[in-house]
Amino acid sequence: MTTTPNQIVQLRAAGVCVVYDLGAPAARVLHWGPDLGPLDQAGLTSLSRTQDAAVLNNAPDTPRTFSLLPTEYETWAGTPALAGHLAGTRTTPRPRMTDHSVETGADGGSLTVVLRDSVAPLEIEVFHRLTAAGLLETYLTVRRLAEGTAADAIPYDLTSVLSLLPLPGRTNEILDFSGKWGREREPQRRPLVDGTQSRQVRRGKPGHDSPYLMLAGTRGFGFRNGEVWASHVAWSGNQHWIAERLPEGAGVLRTVLGGGELLGPGEVRLRPGERYEAPRVIHTWSDAGMDGIADRFHTALRARARHPSSPRPLVLNTWEAAYFDHDLDRLLDLADRAAQIGVERVVLDDGWFGARRDATAGLGDWTVSAGAWPDGLHPFVDRIRRHGMQFGLWFEPEMVNLDSDLARAHPDWLLAPSAGLGPSARNQYVLNIAHPHAWSYLYERISALVAEYGIDFIKWDHNRDLLEAVWRHPDGDRPAVRDQTLALYRLIDALRKEHPALEIESCSGGGGRMDLGIIERTDRVWPSDCNDPVERQAIQQWTSLLLPPELVASHVGAPESHTTHRVAATGFRLVTSLFAHAGIEWDLTRCTTEELRALRDWATLYREVRDLIHGGRSVHADLDDPAVALHGVVAPDSSRALYAWVRYATSGAGQSGRVQLPGIEPAGTYRVRVRHEIGAGSRHQSAGPGWFEAAYAGGVILSGAVLAIAGVPLPTLNPEQAILLDVQRT
Repeated sequence: MTTTPNQIVQLRAAGVCVVYDLGAPAARVLHWGPDLGPLDQAGLTSLSRTQDAAVLNNAPDTPRTFSLLPTEYETWAGTPALAGHLAGTRTTPRPRMTDHSVETGADGGSLTVVLRDSVAPLEIEVFHRLTAAGLLETYLTVRRLAEGTAADAIPYDLTSVLSLLPLPGRTNEILDFSGKWGREREPQRRPLVDGTQSRQVRRGKPGHDSPYLMLAGTRGFGFRNGEVWASHVAWSGNQHWIAERLPEGAGVLRTVLGGGELLGPGEVRLRPGERYEAPRVIHTWSDAGMDGIADRFHTALRARARHPSSPRPLVLNTWEAAYFDHDLDRLLDLADRAAQIGVERVVLDDGWFGARRDATAGLGDWTVSAGAWPDGLHPFVDRIRRHGMQFGLWFEPEMVNLDSDLARAHPDWLLAPSAGLGPSARNQYVLNIAHPHAWSYLYERISALVAEYGIDFIKWDHNRDLLEAVWRHPDGDRPAVRDQTLALYRLIDALRKEHPALEIESCSGGGGRMDLGIIERTDRVWPSDCNDPVERQAIQQWTSLLLPPELVASHVGAPESHTTHRVAATGFRLVTSLFAHAGIEWDLTRCTTEELRALRDWATLYREVRDLIHGGRSVHADLDDPAVALHGVVAPDSSRALYAWVRYATSGAGQSGRVQLPGIEPAGTYRVRVRHEIGAGSRHQSAGPGWFEAAYAGGVILSGAVLAIAGVPLPTLNPEQAILLDVQRT
């Protein structure tokens, strides 16, 4: 434990430093950002002497502070970290530290602070852990204490628990995300101004318009430049995100960033001895732009014990090939062709169960359809196994059609008001999986199917928002989004425990549930139902801020997109899907010989480069022209890199000028070649640049300094075209 008499504690890891003052009544953060080095006594004393703000005119008569659990009592006039009431009373918490413990080490450390509220009978534990990757993970727990009075019979209604951290005044822009089905993770950047910029998620899941990450940074921060602070709410239910700035600041710092679970009225009512554990909120900082933020998240995710360690198999999903038409002969032909081009896993999508011949019936009846599959799934699964491929199956456990045996037998299992159902969405209603009988039914049916067919992979879908999500009780309907989310976690955890080799993909109508709460329990996400490569390039670019490529699925669709009806070139579609956990969602039985050959060559390339893509650093160039993009993956030792040069539309400029290849080691020498497996892209020029023609012809040797610092001129492609550059150190 490193402290001064003023109880100042320093945690350091991966160039990040967090400094706390434990001498204050509720403890506070003095610094979060660049590493200050191993501060000696003089340095720690300097921080201590400079932690008090000025006393402003027409303001409280003591310096304003901002603690680990800020409230009005310490003169914080912004959003409080803790809010609740006891039957409408005791609404002004005054938490004060009663205990703390610190663990420090070369790769981070942790701080635990215990506080007692002198107004309400609450004990709050705040736990911060700085990981080896430089992520600051925060957990808050609120426990109701017994008072031995009549008040013990009254539940304490907890309305908000947020993890909030202060940022310096040089943060002046914020960036988070919105979106819709088929166009997820649409960035929105705006100035950081006085007031509260709050995002509240009320869909029962993060949603297609999820904030995803909330970033605050220095003016003009980009992928490769600027200081950036970021927060992520690792929770798969309702969420609250906040960036806040007051004219008087937050203590000596300027801005507040953070979030937590969005609690519904009456959702958490604590009686003596009961506790609320808030979802994990993760914060991080980088002085290398948004790619630096991504580096930290990717490093931490890859260090997990449960992170996928085997090569990510090339997938074929049957949805856009067959939809609900489960004709065995056609599906067998599809599996045979998949094996011929190098597919390693086949996933049978929606339509295999109950009366599920379209989207209006059968959902919830998790028994193989005797009509569509008179011999069960065995003939199809056996053919897949003979080819040496894995088998996956689609489920949507949390939803139900009213036209199903399940809904007819158990209407009380629906998550809906007692007064009656609201409108359906996609012909679906929500199953209350927190109901113990509904939970057991799902566990038993899914587990039995996994065992019977040796299922390797589940595509776990969730296609609608949770609206009026209440649990029907005799004494009144109760809000249930939190219960539903925790029941989901328990269900997946139980299935993974029973079937340790089972892999699960989180699909929520595409990218509607992509957070680190669900990622802790799954092996990849389906980031969007849109396979249009123009849309997908942007979706994958922004998804990569949080998730590394091996956790993000991307499938090559048919030439005409299922969702946008845009027709895209084969090479553009192939390049787009390569930089992810790649797959195919295309009816191979209708492909030409040339298309099958292109897919086979691409599949061979994927197997060659997937270790690089799934283990390297994701990089993005900051370019002035929005019509083009350069992104890639660089090996940790910079010995090899793979870049995609992408054009979306025409530009006013005829030339790209010199473009830097991010991540290359300037002191090295590299052989650059254009990979032919996916074609060279249609070019809007008659020839050149000269070095590129040499790279296309077989390879060219170039200085790392030229590639990384001076940059190289890149060809002008026609719209919706891409080329692939393979860069290897000689």
